[in-house]
Parts: sequence; C-alpha cells; structure tokens
Amino acid sequence: MEWQYSADTVPSSLVTDAQARSLLGKPPVTGAWRDGDPVGGRRFVDIGALDLEVGGRLPAVRIAYESWGELNPAGDNAVLVLHALTGDSHVIGAPGPGHPTAGWWSGVVGPGLAIDTDRWFVVAPNMLGGCQGSTGPASLAPDGSEWGPRFPYLTIRDQVAAQVAFSDRLGINTWAAVIGGSMGGMHVLEWGIDHPGRVDRLGILAAPPITTADQIALNSVQIEAIRTDPLFRAGDYYDAEAGDGPSRGLALARRMALLNYRSPSELNVRFERSWQSDITPLGARGRFAVESYLDFHGNKFTRRFDANSYITLVEAMNSHDIGRGRGGVTAALARITARTLVVGIDSDRLFPLDGQRIIAAGLGRGGEPVVLESGYGHDGFLIENAAVGASLRSLLN
Repeated sequence: MEWQYSADTVPSSLVTDAQARSLLGKPPVTGAWRDGDPVGGRRFVDIGALDLEVGGRLPAVRIAYESWGELNPAGDNAVLVLHALTGDSHVIGAPGPGHPTAGWWSGVVGPGLAIDTDRWFVVAPNMLGGCQGSTGPASLAPDGSEWGPRFPYLTIRDQVAAQVAFSDRLGINTWAAVIGGSMGGMHVLEWGIDHPGRVDRLGILAAPPITTADQIALNSVQIEAIRTDPLFRAGDYYDAEAGDGPSRGLALARRMALLNYRSPSELNVRFERSWQSDITPLGARGRFAVESYLDFHGNKFTRRFDANSYITLVEAMNSHDIGRGRGGVTAALARITARTLVVGIDSDRLFPLDGQRIIAAGLGRGGEPVVLESGYGHDGFLIENAAVGASLRSLLN
C-alpha cells in the first residue's frame, strides 16, 4: 500500500490543467514493464525455480534490479534497498525510456547523501510479484501466455527467499545493511530474523511487526475494487485493447490507498473545501479539489502498475506476521543480531507508531524507535529526506 514515486509523494497540491492533460487518452490494459519495452537502467538475474511457503512452485524466476556505486575488493560495502508496495528498482535517476518517472528516493541515495553511493554499493531489486521487470502476474508463464490469475500466492517470506537467491547470484554473502520502508520494511525484518548471519545492519522504516485486522480490512476493499471492475475479467485482461482493461478498479484501489498514506491534517490544510474550478461542486457537477487530487493520482497510477500484480502484492502484505511459526513476535525479534534502526512517523495512520514501538522493544535492548515528526503521514519516510537521512547516516556510520 504505497505512494511510490517522488512525483506522488511531494506535498499534496491542486491538480493543474497541464497535469490533467497528461492523462488524456486511453489507459493501457497494464502499466507493467514487459519484455521488448525499453530496459532503462534495469539489469536482470535469473535465480531459477522457487518453492513457495504455502505450496506451489515458480519454475523460473527473474529479478530486475538497478545498482549504483562499486563493490569494494573486500565485498563488505553492499547495501540492499527494498521498495514499498508499488515501487520498483528505480531508486534514483532521471525519467526516460523504461522509467516514466524519476527515482523515488533521490534525496536519500546518491553521491554524498545519507546512503552515499561513493562509499556504498547500493542494490535495489524489484520484488517478486512486482510488475517492473521481476517475475509477476504480467510475466510470461512457461506456456508463453501471461501468468495472470494463475500466478501463485506469495508471502513476504517468499519474496525474501527470492532476494536471498538473488544475493547469491550476485555473489554477496553479507550485506552491510538492508534498508526498506513500509512493505520493504517487512522484508527487512524477515532478513534480520531468518538470515542474521547475512546482514550487519537493518533499517526498518514505517513498518509493522504484523499486518493487523484493521490493515487487512483496508487491503480487502482495495482488492475488491479491482475484482469488481467488469473489465478485470477475473484477471484475464492482457489481450484487451487500450482502454478496455481494469483501469477504473485499479484507480479506485489507489485512491483508497492514498487516504492511508497521507494524514488528515495535510489534506485539510492543503485543500480545505476549495473547488477544483470555478464550477461549484454543490449541485452543478463541479468538484472539490481533493476529489480531483485523488482522481488524478489514481488515473496516473494505472499507467505504471498492473492490476493482478497489485492484488498479488497486497495479499503478500496480508501474510506478514513475523511471529508466525516462530513462537510469537517477541521470540522472532529476539533472533535479530544486527545493529538495527527502527523509524516510525507520528502521523502515520497506515502503520501507526505502536508497531514500531513493539519492534524496538522486542530487540531486547531497551530501545525506542526514532520518531519522525511529520505532517505527511505514512509517506513521511519518502518526503522528510533530511530527518530520514540523518537517521540512516547514523546507522551506516
């Protein structure tokens, strides 16, 4: 459940005429990156077959990734950056062929920044089940057709298992740090718990120890918004013409999610009860500005994401429970040996501070999370570059 590009995470503002015009025309049936599209900065690693936690098997898995900096001769300066729900490997870099928008953490990763690419070899994979080059529902199955609704159920642990195999293929036995926010933070927790000997530092930003009933409920209505779109066709829509895909359902799911990523105070302060145009929304079919904001970002999202992939990844988030099969949350956290940074956001209504406090307390060192004061809600870890960067510098130094 995420923002996931810098253009989507800047402070909320009125939708301009130019922005509205940029979405004219029929949306594609999928916003997934597909073989034959411009590669951009992506590289690819085949990790072979992957057996899945709840049964089933993917016979062949490909991971798309980008990297910056150089691995040193000792091989001890590699940092793994893990994205949130709707992100991908394009952490930094300009928009261009293969990358419709700029990198999503360009204020944190780069030369001289908190995750300094002059010092660290930074690697960012697109998660398993994603839609920007790694194997997912929009990828071709062995029969030559898209996996679509046949794509198997994934858990957070399956996605980390793919990241571990990916690390092996790169020849990286130990990561100097594994860092991620939101869904990426769920992956970071699994790295620390299940692979303590392969990571020296952990950076967990705005992520919970479990996905709660409330969060599953929020996810369920987003999934239902997609599935009830008549053009979803039970997930078999890839052969449809542009404009005949499940864009309305996917856009609605995105609108719902955005309400969880931002804080009430930000929306109230920035939009108040303003109108989008001179036409009143009181009976004259005008629109409130906040409605246009949600509509614009929902429609924009359909140009860069895939409906089946969204369902796959949201269901993987629902699986998140670090205590499952490990004797509970506290016992699981006790397995972490890496130096760990836990960051929470005071206005986060998606993954509130209670979750980060449980993680910090469970590390057994009497710790508290770093509390980021931000008016931006959950998206604060993507917007508050100075504060987030300061914490990450401390972790890495």
